[in-house]
Amino acid sequence: MYVGIDIGGTKTLVATLDEHGVIIEQVKFPTPQKYDDFLHKLQTTIASFKSQDFEAGGLGMPVTLFDRDKERAINFSNLPWRNVAMQDDAEKICRCPFVVENDAKLAALSEAMLLKDSYHKILYVTVSTGIGVALVNHGHIDTNVGDGGGRTMLIDYKGELRPWESFASGRAIVEQFGKKAMDITDEASWGVIAHNLSKGIIELIALTEPEIIVIGGSVGTYFERYGDLLRAELKKYDLPLVPIPPIMGAQRPEEAVVYGCYDLIQQIYAHAAATN
Repeated sequence: MYVGIDIGGTKTLVATLDEHGVIIEQVKFPTPQKYDDFLHKLQTTIASFKSQDFEAGGLGMPVTLFDRDKERAINFSNLPWRNVAMQDDAEKICRCPFVVENDAKLAALSEAMLLKDSYHKILYVTVSTGIGVALVNHGHIDTNVGDGGGRTMLIDYKGELRPWESFASGRAIVEQFGKKAMDITDEASWGVIAHNLSKGIIELIALTEPEIIVIGGSVGTYFERYGDLLRAELKKYDLPLVPIPPIMGAQRPEEAVVYGCYDLIQQIYAHAAATN
């Protein structure tokens, strides 16, 4: 049995998965603002699962600065946690080895594995409380694509350079329209959202040259409401040197990170077994 943990700016999803990567149990809870409170909640959640015999675990977190060598999360996009030993703490609670990675990168890996027979270079954009960005190339996470996501991308918005996340994220949608994406049904509002998303996506297309783009996160869940509008916005930028690739909604937007935990575990342990 494996355990996957998806820490978001507003919610955390913890799930157990069997040897085939099928979710057996899952619990979702609001992400505490204090790190010690989070560890306590995680511990009680893990203790509530029927299975306690974990071979390994994976954890995705909305980290914007991650020291992978020292296995420490330095800075988070929408949480006040700083310089925490996330991997070590998770291993103590779950009593098994852990892999830890940026949440967007894990979600990207999960969605890329579903598309591996058709595409090799997948750009994943998760639009939730913030905006995360990841690139998967031939089934492997490209860690050179920054963990900062939409927070560190400066985009011209109404004549002013602003972080893309500040006007196109799920939080920005609530601030602008007074409601969450799930409650927005009119085409005019979605047209504005699609326009704001396109401004950052076109920059990412030029930078990464993906074969396909996948939109995930809580806003990605409603891709069918704005997908055509977003494609139309991106088409305005279509040039021979920067062709617009296909774009689609994530197939498992709510659970992509925990599935990505499983996929990364399989990659790491398969590689370790092959080299021993």
